[in-house]
Amino acid sequence: MIDKWEIVIGCEIHTQLLTKTKAFCACENRYGGMPDTRVCPVCLGLPGAMPRISKGYVELGAVAGQALNCNIARFTKFDRKHYFYPDLAKGYQITQYDIPLCTDGYVDLPFAHYPKDEQPGGAKCREKNFKGDDCIIDGKYRRVRIERIHLEEDVGKSLHLQGAHSYIDYNRCGTPLIEIVTKPDMTSPEEAALFMQTVQEILRYVKVTNGNLEEGNMRCDANINLNVWEDGKLWHTPISEIKNLNSFQKIKDACTYEAQRQLKEFQEDRQEFNPGFKVTMGWDDEKGQTVVQRTKNSFVDYRFTTEPDIKPFTVSEELIARAKEAVGELPEAKRVRYKAQYGMSDFDVETITSSKDLAMFFEEAAKKSKNPKRAVNLILAELLAVLNEKKQTINDVSITPAHIAQLADALEDGKITSKQGKEVFADMLASNKMPSDIIKEKGMEVVSDAGAIEKLVQDVIAANPKAVEDYKGGKTNVVGWLMGQVMKMSQGKANPKQATDLLNKALSQL
Repeated sequence: MIDKWEIVIGCEIHTQLLTKTKAFCACENRYGGMPDTRVCPVCLGLPGAMPRISKGYVELGAVAGQALNCNIARFTKFDRKHYFYPDLAKGYQITQYDIPLCTDGYVDLPFAHYPKDEQPGGAKCREKNFKGDDCIIDGKYRRVRIERIHLEEDVGKSLHLQGAHSYIDYNRCGTPLIEIVTKPDMTSPEEAALFMQTVQEILRYVKVTNGNLEEGNMRCDANINLNVWEDGKLWHTPISEIKNLNSFQKIKDACTYEAQRQLKEFQEDRQEFNPGFKVTMGWDDEKGQTVVQRTKNSFVDYRFTTEPDIKPFTVSEELIARAKEAVGELPEAKRVRYKAQYGMSDFDVETITSSKDLAMFFEEAAKKSKNPKRAVNLILAELLAVLNEKKQTINDVSITPAHIAQLADALEDGKITSKQGKEVFADMLASNKMPSDIIKEKGMEVVSDAGAIEKLVQDVIAANPKAVEDYKGGKTNVVGWLMGQVMKMSQGKANPKQATDLLNKALSQL
């Protein structure tokens, strides 16, 4: 009789880096294009071709390591990992084995991003005894440890078209990768998906990768097995490695299915964990199930050897310092600071920190404006609406944070109404003119002189005796109509609040 069981997941995330050239040759590093047009003897592994480490490859790997709280090796090397697939032209992959560039890191997953029952106090959280676990940080985060991040090259892409043939596009062959290997710290499919989503956000933020899952720019291999307690004995099921999961939903679906499959298999034949053996699985999205691809013993199969064509090398303190500087403040730290500094809501900080460029644009606007909340409202309600409609990013607009700050101040000071603010924003976006110039050119500035507004109020009252009589007769809704006449007479320039106050005062004295 099974007493209880739990899921154990470790992830291996492969991420392509944003270098200009491939890892060990001068071929252009980019996605797509005509198959087999960005290849050379080096990335095809032709006899006599010698690899050379591309500029920026190691540095971007170090940036990723710093962003994920790793230690950066001062001495490292490349190795050969032998295996054959049609898309690996030379029969081995240049990678790192026993001395990776980055080790002993971690990623803290905010509990706020978990389903409610997995947050502190939730049912699943209580079941897993997270409360007293060392992986809980400040009562707000669940820590996933990173064992290593190593550098390696990508392989080509197999194209399985309709008909009897498959084809290989070698353009991707030799693309620079990092592989992020975690400890088996995740305990649910949802947590594994959240981990990958958080890593994607961080690495995009520090501009290490595009992180486009649909392009295969980032993909995950999920290693999953179960701890099963039966009649007081703890069992560990064999590990399955589900390969090349390229969406958060697929991670959740594949791990959920595989957990149930392993539980059923355990109940049938009590297979046990073997540290040198695992089953490689694929995910059939249409059928909604995992499928066996092969079994492997990695130490025997891969025959790791030191890469003879690339000398071991040292990583300078200057490179590590540059990598650390490139990381800066990460999105979660910004969210915490924005909420404390600007009193922003969870939704607002999530949106503003969705990209580093947008966050920096907002911070500059906030510094220049009298009321940062107005600046963020303009960005969220007006600017992002336009960008989303046009499918653009903050880098595609010509206006600057100074434009937003000046418009925010004009609204804050009551120089223009909110309706006029929308008009100024649209004009500003089209012409790139500063808000102050637009307001002046269109004669928009609100009249705030009490004497001038009081005269307008008296003129409206004098010109509309029937409305005044209706008011005296108890029809208070006529005040809104009279207010409209004041704004019409002022051509929309009267300060609405002042005009309302003065109109109510005048009517109360009749």
